[in-house]
Amino acid sequence: MSKTKKPARSAAELVPDHPTIPTVRDAAKDCTACDLYKRGTQTVFGEGARSPKLMLVGEQPGDAEDLAGRPFVGPAGKLLDRALEEAGIDRDAVYVTNVVKHFKWEPRGKRRIHKKPNAAEIAACRPWLDTEIALVKPRAIVCLGATAAQALLGRQFRVTAHRGEFVPSPLAPLVLATVHPSSILRAPDDESRRREMKQFTDDLRVVARALKR
Repeated sequence: MSKTKKPARSAAELVPDHPTIPTVRDAAKDCTACDLYKRGTQTVFGEGARSPKLMLVGEQPGDAEDLAGRPFVGPAGKLLDRALEEAGIDRDAVYVTNVVKHFKWEPRGKRRIHKKPNAAEIAACRPWLDTEIALVKPRAIVCLGATAAQALLGRQFRVTAHRGEFVPSPLAPLVLATVHPSSILRAPDDESRRREMKQFTDDLRVVARALKR
């Protein structure tokens, strides 16, 4: 008989006393700080280079990530890989993660459709992200999409107003927000998709140039 998990009041209770990325990733597997653990297949923790200069932060894992247990491996992840390559950034030298570590979805026929996490779910998961940032110590953080940007830069932050710009933040020397690659996949036609992809890649080039200085 399976043992029922006892909900944690906060993910902060589960962070090890002397954390490392491997021990924190392992601790996050049993996170019950919000109810999303009941819907997701598994916790999808961040991964990447041991001492990366760049951290990419998205909203939450999608369907492919939920099944694989790894961030940015689905269609949006493949588009991100292409944009990073075009911007001259080695994906293997980057740390990728999400604000929320479980896939929030709703059924639509046989498909599981992404549903935006709410403020309580984001807050419950925040200790994992804060710990990742503290351990990784990236020189640059790129927020992918409005949810990540508002979680890290404040609820008043608007990606539409400040995308591709470095903004002051205590989180890292260089912090920038752009769109989430999934938004490019949702573009209405090929021309829009090409235009959005170019702008997204240009935003990443801004970071790449800054990291070379």
